[in-house]
Amino acid sequence: MIETSDMNTISTPVLEVQDLSKYFDISSPWLKRVLTGQPKMVLKAVDGVSFKIQRGETFGLVGESGCGKSTVARMVVGLYHPTEGEIFFEGRKMNGRSRGAAQAQVDCRVQMIFQDPYASMDPRWRVRNIISEPIRAFKLAKDRADIRQQVVELLVQVGLSPRDGEKYPHEFSGGQRQRISIARALSIHPDFLVCDEPTSALDVSVQAQILNLMMELQDRLALTYLFISHNLAVIHHVSDDVGVMYLGRLCEVADKHTLFDQPRHPYTRLLLDTIPDLDITSCHREPVGGEVPNPINPPSGCAFHPRCPEVYDRCAIEVPRLKSSERTLVACHAVEDKRI
Repeated sequence: MIETSDMNTISTPVLEVQDLSKYFDISSPWLKRVLTGQPKMVLKAVDGVSFKIQRGETFGLVGESGCGKSTVARMVVGLYHPTEGEIFFEGRKMNGRSRGAAQAQVDCRVQMIFQDPYASMDPRWRVRNIISEPIRAFKLAKDRADIRQQVVELLVQVGLSPRDGEKYPHEFSGGQRQRISIARALSIHPDFLVCDEPTSALDVSVQAQILNLMMELQDRLALTYLFISHNLAVIHHVSDDVGVMYLGRLCEVADKHTLFDQPRHPYTRLLLDTIPDLDITSCHREPVGGEVPNPINPPSGCAFHPRCPEVYDRCAIEVPRLKSSERTLVACHAVEDKRI
């Protein structure tokens, strides 16, 4: 079960996120707003997210498209600066990164695997240059021969041939390109990988190969993952703990078995009902009704209440907070008031 601020801490987590928020100003230019009387518009992509990840574990972040998962990933690796909140790596604050030597050591240990293996590589570079770029940037090789040897070892490690280093990205399939992305991420020997839907652009058969490779590498190299996906089957396969996001907030956090066997939040229950029933049971299944609200103008109170089958008066007034309930952290008034 994932540790949180209201539970006993066993050890210092590899990653800790506290009340993380990211707001984007999407207003029209100032002069246009003055002339037309338009108000300032702010998109709350992430709004008060907190979680911890222990060493060697995988925290899966799941939710519908647009819920803020990828924004969390980009804040963790420093591509976005948080509007509010704190990010800690092994107890060291990572917000407002300076480029000093001490911070570079942290940056070197946190890497990201992007969703699209087609867009995350320079098509004009050979694979050996793509993989060796981080090695050069962080000065992790003695000379060119050392760089070449490291590239060969990385290619073999991800199931490719040393000869593949001389090819260009367009000569590979999607699954092979993602293997190259993994090799590039591993080139500076990180401890922590942020995986932003790394298999969603791949065929189903190739997805399984990449997931198995990532789990094998995790065991062999003692890696810790933040794994982001909208695919519940993938999350169940790779995760130790799972956080369910809805419209920028976490609505439930639990270990994998608890969340899939005994979901507490109504949104989690409806989300799990979208998984195909291979046993063809007679259990009644409800699809997730309605649409995700506009994040620029979200509903009052609980953001899920317009779609929730358990909604009552309190839901439209008060924003729920994550609270412990039967081995789960859940943000739901109906659960808190024991209505469900």
